[in-house]
Amino acid sequence: MPRFPEAPKSVLIRAARGDGNQSDTRPSAAERRASGRARISREDLEGPHPSTLVADPADAGEYDASEYDASEYDASEYRADEYEGDQHGVEQDTTGADLDSRSTGMLGANLPGTNPPGANPPGVDPAQPGPGQRWSTWRSVAKGQRGPEPLPDWLVTRDAAFDTELGILKTGKEADAFLVERAVPPGADPASGSASDQEAERCLLVAKRYRSLEHGQFHRGTEYTEGRRVRRTRDQRAMEDRKSAWGRAVSATQWADAEFVALRDAWSAGAPVPYPVQIDGTEVLMEFVGTEVTDDEGRTQAVAAPRLTRVRPSDDLLESYWDQLTHGMSVLARLGFAHGDLSPYNILADGERLVIIDLPQVVDLVANPFASDVLLRDCRTVCAWFTARGLDVDPDALFADLLAQAL
Repeated sequence: MPRFPEAPKSVLIRAARGDGNQSDTRPSAAERRASGRARISREDLEGPHPSTLVADPADAGEYDASEYDASEYDASEYRADEYEGDQHGVEQDTTGADLDSRSTGMLGANLPGTNPPGANPPGVDPAQPGPGQRWSTWRSVAKGQRGPEPLPDWLVTRDAAFDTELGILKTGKEADAFLVERAVPPGADPASGSASDQEAERCLLVAKRYRSLEHGQFHRGTEYTEGRRVRRTRDQRAMEDRKSAWGRAVSATQWADAEFVALRDAWSAGAPVPYPVQIDGTEVLMEFVGTEVTDDEGRTQAVAAPRLTRVRPSDDLLESYWDQLTHGMSVLARLGFAHGDLSPYNILADGERLVIIDLPQVVDLVANPFASDVLLRDCRTVCAWFTARGLDVDPDALFADLLAQAL
């Protein structure tokens, strides 16, 4: 006996339908199951293929091609090179020199995700970020996560600005540096959202994005982190527990936090470091150190400052470099810091100006028991480069002077 037997055929129901004298023609449960197993063809779902349809001769004159002027859609009026969308996504030389030769290096015009002037496709709002763009994150971070005041004149802080990623500058073992343009579209009015006669505002930034501990290729030893403490004891205990997921998440941001704090304090004290714009999680936005050149076709190209190891300065410029470097190391020492990884590879030569970069591993000269060894190593490394170029410098004297200023 089936679990759910069919309901009996009521005579009253058949009489109400007017088929009291007729037998019930509805399919039984077994017939319905058999019919449900029948294979449904693709034509039953999608209809007949267009190739099998026969055109009606009566509709032939409805779309007369002679009514349209082909000259209105002349393809020669459009330049294909104006719509190249991947001309900025090419890796830059890891030494921080020029953009790769495969890239045009254009900045501020026909950026990725934007449309050429006067050629916006229908339905696309040019005032909204496109692919590879985002709204400026200046207002989205807390005030303590922004750079120190007074703000530089070149920094764009308007809410209407877009952040456009132009390409990669350098790849490292624990972080990657990207070139980002923060710009306000021409005529954008953030207050009313209407167009005006204002000129475009733009600046170039470097977005340094740290990888997670699982994806990093280099793990710094305890000689850098010894004596370093976080604000909350809960985070400190989690970081000490290798099995804690929260501890791994906190550890992923500690290097970004350490570099932003070191840059902020050093820049405020007058050290030759890039201006720290803001920090957002594991991303540190800072000043782009370099120049912009314009070619004969009017295209602007960003050229990053080379590293100190790649330049061959004159005797006078070499002495100027030494004075700037020792001044920067003295500022860090008076703040209680040692760079920790200072070398010609972490110093940029921007014309006649030196800029010290890569400060996530700064060492506390008081709390870290390895601080003296780290500081002496920095002194010997930089002095060896200047000595090889003919400048008479003493690493031990430099170390003693810096240690005296720190203590």
